[in-house]
Amino acid sequence: MPSNRVVKVRTSGHSVSAQEMRDGIAAIQDELEVTPAFPDSVERAAAAAAADPRLPQLDRTDVELITIDPESARDLDQAMHIERDGDGYVVHYAIADVAAFVSAGDPVDVEANRRGETLYGADSKVPLHPPVLSEGAASLLPDQVRPALLWTIKVDDTGEGTDVKVERALVKSRAKLSYEGVQADLDAGRAGELIGLLQEVGELRLAREAARGGVSLPLPEQELVENAEGHWELEFRRLTPVESWNAQISLLTGMAAASLMVYARVGILRTLPPADPRDVQRLHRTARALGIEWPAEQLYPDFIRSLDPSRPAHAAMVVACTRLLRGAGYVTFNGELPEQAQHSALASEYAHVTAPLRRLVDRYAGEICVALCAGTEVPDWVTAAMPELPDTMTSSGRRANQYENAVVDLCEAELLKEHVGERFSAVVVEVSEKDPARGDVTIEDPAIEASVTGESELPLGGEVSVELVTADPATRKVAFRLV
Repeated sequence: MPSNRVVKVRTSGHSVSAQEMRDGIAAIQDELEVTPAFPDSVERAAAAAAADPRLPQLDRTDVELITIDPESARDLDQAMHIERDGDGYVVHYAIADVAAFVSAGDPVDVEANRRGETLYGADSKVPLHPPVLSEGAASLLPDQVRPALLWTIKVDDTGEGTDVKVERALVKSRAKLSYEGVQADLDAGRAGELIGLLQEVGELRLAREAARGGVSLPLPEQELVENAEGHWELEFRRLTPVESWNAQISLLTGMAAASLMVYARVGILRTLPPADPRDVQRLHRTARALGIEWPAEQLYPDFIRSLDPSRPAHAAMVVACTRLLRGAGYVTFNGELPEQAQHSALASEYAHVTAPLRRLVDRYAGEICVALCAGTEVPDWVTAAMPELPDTMTSSGRRANQYENAVVDLCEAELLKEHVGERFSAVVVEVSEKDPARGDVTIEDPAIEASVTGESELPLGGEVSVELVTADPATRKVAFRLV
């Protein structure tokens, strides 16, 4: 999920030793009691599974799939192909079949249920599954035949999904592409037909999202990047259009999965409660304070889409809008639909099914959909696990946020530790409701978000000068004061 640290896309001139970062990350792992290493019994079970997976009979290696991921990624959950179908499209979306390797109650399964999801931070990853599976035998690497859950989704000329099925099949990705590479090809006019179709479907789906009243915050990601000298720098990276279109294919699949489960009245949904009207009213007041026009008749999803986070006041408004997206969770059901089944940011029912190498719940949700499409009973091992899954995923999500935030906080403190007393240009992006003299600022260079205090009420959305008063890598604390 993108960070809420919004200001500029790139920073330069400030870096920290990669070794200092790795030492600090090791300390964070100890503190949170997480580790990239797996017990020997889990590694042995994973190696045995990698050598002897349960392969499906259906062969769909004829489908010319590709993957689009970050350049360095090897845990490839998803491979895609899109073709025209009259006035509409057929989307093939292959998802890594973790259940072809992992059995309920085996050492890999038990450890995965303990971990919940992969944790990411700098170049350090705490994986959900041993790499022999997640980056090897189960990953949809190019030119390798792999077992997968192959989704076939028909999409009409408006971008609406009209039919869906998922089945186990052997697949083979033809190419491992990167977001940056595909975007460069598009910008240069040399992208192939498949990427052109991805753009068509992606843009149609974005239009459908707007028509439904879905909310998508324009939040860049704050990333740690190692430079050529072996030092780490912080960057604010905006999502490329290709990433947005690719995300829409994943969302299309998640919504199709949810429709299958809601119809059958058994499943696992990702949910988000509707925005509290009091929060929306508070945001109207924030917009007025920032001098941003928000007509009374304009719904908040449309207002959010109108924001440009490159403008300081709008950046502060985007950060304030994140309060509308709090409270996401999971709900399981078997026989009766839950009272709150929707994901309000998507204005639709939705399920996580597209990242089983990195997120535990996707394996179970995918298994439910395979059974529903095949007309068979949902496996007992799935229904037995369902009552505990929401708590497991809530706990792992909290841990993932703690880990990511701690790594970024560490890097910020390391970057700034020699600059205490110096002044920086900043933008006030958040003001505390309890104490308006306290809040958060973003710094343009280096790409930092940190707390700030002033003698009086902070000017939300204002461009200010701040002095660095604290930068302590040991406590991972950075603080500024208004000058």
